[in-house]
Amino acid sequence: MARNIQSLERAAAMLRLLAGGERRLGLSEIASSLGLAKGTAHGILRTLQQEGFVEQDGASGRYQLGAELLRLGTTYLDVHELRARALVWTDDLARSSGESVYLGVLHQHGVLIVHHVFRPDDSRQVLEVGAMQPLHSTALGKVLSAFDPVAHTEVMEAERKEFTARTVCELDALEEVLDLTRARGFAADVEETWEGIASVAAPIHDRRRMPVGAVGVTGAVERFCTNGELRPGLIAAVRDCARAVSRDLGAGRF
Repeated sequence: MARNIQSLERAAAMLRLLAGGERRLGLSEIASSLGLAKGTAHGILRTLQQEGFVEQDGASGRYQLGAELLRLGTTYLDVHELRARALVWTDDLARSSGESVYLGVLHQHGVLIVHHVFRPDDSRQVLEVGAMQPLHSTALGKVLSAFDPVAHTEVMEAERKEFTARTVCELDALEEVLDLTRARGFAADVEETWEGIASVAAPIHDRRRMPVGAVGVTGAVERFCTNGELRPGLIAAVRDCARAVSRDLGAGRF
């Protein structure tokens, strides 16, 4: 059986202690409550403080939970609610489109797939929940980059890899693509990331009208395009799904 890492156990206990109190705690109180030497407790607190998980009051020197811990918790709750609200609508989209459906959120300079509905046929498919996609070339990534200011900054500052001859990497050209995405309300990727594969995605907004994710369909180019143009019905289905999830999140009508 694998051994637990003692320093992590102590840090976790320290965070639980700070979370359970109604006031800030001093170093002596923390060390005494956890049965630690002051030097050991101070070292852990200093590390947690550097990472933003703990804050120290400048006047009293006492400690409390930090903003970074709150941000991580809020992110988890947001993603959990987003996925829960999207389950029925993404299933419906997979059935109506006959294609794979992906739900993605911004994470570490890319798109994190948080939900994946298989294409409704008997083909062999691999679950891609937890996979990362690039911001600049995928439909999900373009949607996030167009509507989320943080994602926009990240895609503009990041190194943009050329996956195929169709990948848009040049800054001005990519900005034009994102402008078009905002104007149309959806993004497309036709063999820009993978040869022979196309995708369409639209933004999901929360009750504050803030972009919290994107939903899209992915499949073979020949099924997505007719005479070189994306199927209007497919675009409409994706946008309807995004609106439905947004409404369930409290965004109202778009």
